[in-house]
Amino acid sequence: MMSQQPPPGNAVACPQGLPQNSALLISGTAAAPTVIDKKRFRRDTLTSHLGRDPQQHAGLVNTPVYRGSTVLFDDVATYEGRHPDDYKVMRYGIYGTPTTFALEEAVAALEGGDKAVALPSGLAAITAALAAFTKAGDHILMVDTTYGPTRSFCKRRLTPYGVEVEYYDPLIGAGIEKLIRPNTTLVYCEAPGSLTFEMQDIPAIAAAAHAHNIPVLSDNTWGTPYFFRAFEHGVDVSIHAGTKYIGGHSDVLLGLIVTNEKYWLPVRRAVADYGFSVSPDDCYLALRGLRTIGVRMRHQQESALKVARWLQQRPEVLRVLYPALESDPGHAIWKRDFSGAASLFGVVLKPLAWEAVGAMIDSYELFGIGSSWGGYESLAIRTDPKNMRTATGWNPGGPLVRLHVGLEDSDDLIADLERGFTTLKAST
Repeated sequence: MMSQQPPPGNAVACPQGLPQNSALLISGTAAAPTVIDKKRFRRDTLTSHLGRDPQQHAGLVNTPVYRGSTVLFDDVATYEGRHPDDYKVMRYGIYGTPTTFALEEAVAALEGGDKAVALPSGLAAITAALAAFTKAGDHILMVDTTYGPTRSFCKRRLTPYGVEVEYYDPLIGAGIEKLIRPNTTLVYCEAPGSLTFEMQDIPAIAAAAHAHNIPVLSDNTWGTPYFFRAFEHGVDVSIHAGTKYIGGHSDVLLGLIVTNEKYWLPVRRAVADYGFSVSPDDCYLALRGLRTIGVRMRHQQESALKVARWLQQRPEVLRVLYPALESDPGHAIWKRDFSGAASLFGVVLKPLAWEAVGAMIDSYELFGIGSSWGGYESLAIRTDPKNMRTATGWNPGGPLVRLHVGLEDSDDLIADLERGFTTLKAST
């Protein structure tokens, strides 16, 4: 059984650069709060208390929604004295409000980064982070199993602008050093891989990249700041679709970029230059979702493991792609680096017609058919990543179904999948 809490010594440090008045309150009133040391507390305590300061908001437990565009200043000198790189001072709505800052502070602290910036979608976070480190003539290393829209952005935007994108095998590890060139400006990771769930040895990749002073960017949406503290494993810029587990309720679109101190300004300037801005209402919803990320993800992980192990025993299944399973090729890396697993995984079926897979999914009552994941509801889609690879091949031996296990009762989900296999048998 995996540990659901970090060991006693695994407290989360408060990153430098957070506002000094960001108090964590265990007791006391808004007028006289009791301030505690963030370094002493673990994930579940931090998700309950980070990013809120009742003393600053009339004693309200939750940071309110601050909507606004224009910000008024006391005098001309103060208005004209704003530093262009000070993004944590209210100056104009596009740069954020106290609601935005509260979410950014909480996510950065939970993941162990220096600072964070919120964006209107996960894809916006990806594109802004890539743009911060690329210009014409640069060479970047992109994992071959990256999220499809990331590959599309590279193909349709970066390559025509003169950036050379080289895709690499996700299992390359320290061998990535052989691909680094004098003009390489970033290494991009995603662990596990999109759709096919290969684990990457991020510490080994980071060591090779850092030896050449090259930043490592990583899509950490699957691991989340709760289950994978990216900065402890060598990541410099961590990217999240907050739409998924951080929001957690399938009702908000949001992206987040968390950085270490060294790379904060290049990323934040890129976000500002592109004009990305996120609604404070969405930040409020994401911050509310963050409060329960631990209980949700632990429950969904338990259900996902139960469903995945049941699927492993089915005669229709060739294999299950889920790093949390002991049989998965990436299990050892996952167990070493992660403290838990998302409830998203792949199922490779034994050879059968593509149409039969569709009929099986259509028969589900509880598994919805739709994009995204990380919410409270279960989802299923059929997918074929074969045409989304250039550095590696994809020949699993049968069709692939991606499942997201939500908060439903796991026995009901298993019964739903079993009905689908009955439909599958009838259609073949």
